Amino acid sequence: MRPLLLPANQPRSCYRGGARIAAFRGTPPPSDPYRPEDWIASTTARLGQAPAGLTTLPDGRLLRAAVEADPMGWLGRERLARHGADAGLLVKLLDTGERQPLHLHPDRDVARSSLAPPCGGAVAWVIVEADPDAAVHLGFSRDVDADELARWVADQKIETMLAVTNRVPVRAGDAVLCPAGVPHAIGAGILLVELREPTDVSVLLEWDGVALDGAAPGSPGLGAGLDAALGCVDRSAWSPARIDAELRGAPGGRAVRDGIARLLPPAADGLLVAERVDARPRCRLDAAFAVLVVLSGGGLLIWPDAGETLEVRAGDTVVVPHGAGAARVEGPLAAVRARPAP
Repeated sequence: MRPLLLPANQPRSCYRGGARIAAFRGTPPPSDPYRPEDWIASTTARLGQAPAGLTTLPDGRLLRAAVEADPMGWLGRERLARHGADAGLLVKLLDTGERQPLHLHPDRDVARSSLAPPCGGAVAWVIVEADPDAAVHLGFSRDVDADELARWVADQKIETMLAVTNRVPVRAGDAVLCPAGVPHAIGAGILLVELREPTDVSVLLEWDGVALDGAAPGSPGLGAGLDAALGCVDRSAWSPARIDAELRGAPGGRAVRDGIARLLPPAADGLLVAERVDARPRCRLDAAFAVLVVLSGGGLLIWPDAGETLEVRAGDTVVVPHGAGAARVEGPLAAVRARPAP
């Protein structure tokens, strides 16, 4: 099976951005300012707007159809046995030309109910570029009463809600986990690689002034009333110390072997895997379904079992089927490798 270079795939969204993605990839900026997300190797459609969001392969097939046709080849025997023909991952490049609206993603228990598709909403961010004052809003800084939150959301007290969230400064190289249910918003001036469980379900706490089609309490994604939607929210306090201890990856990541380090904190291990690949001059990648985002430099990706070699440079994105086998990376290059949890 062949690893494949992928072009940008930017469905329309509710906030502005996209220029940093174009600069990163070396392509012209989008004419539509509401293209801030590049969905890489996506088997997930924009909710209610399929095929928007789905990746089309060079041969014209949807990646989702290719995985369904050969799940063993794409995902590997172990993942197929444990999870079925589910890629288990949605990877995006995000460029926040403006702050995202405050929102959250429901957890797996809620997602198993009639409210949402059957997968959870954990999200993780690997920061590629950030303005000097860039930050993300992450979790409430104090316990918030259910009635209090309901009033804020119903009356769209946006500044009040933002004031009660933690403003967490970020810079290039940072890795942050956002668990399901935790309110969050990525601030303006950030380019990042986002990993998430494969769902486009969101609960919007903020929609006043947001460019949505038919915005309603709850979200454009959950399809629930306000009470049910707010029942998904983690209203507990996330102190800065708790965020640092549980949600931030260690500087430089956790070493796996030469040239490979896990970027996310241990709390992400059963959910999402983001690895820093640093081939200076070379390193090895094990066989896995994965998405590679080349951050800097350039070099060769070599899969001896598949007889495949790709020359890559900064800004390239590659989808790798498990069936391609183990790879050798010859740099100098740095990349993020995103994988679903085992």
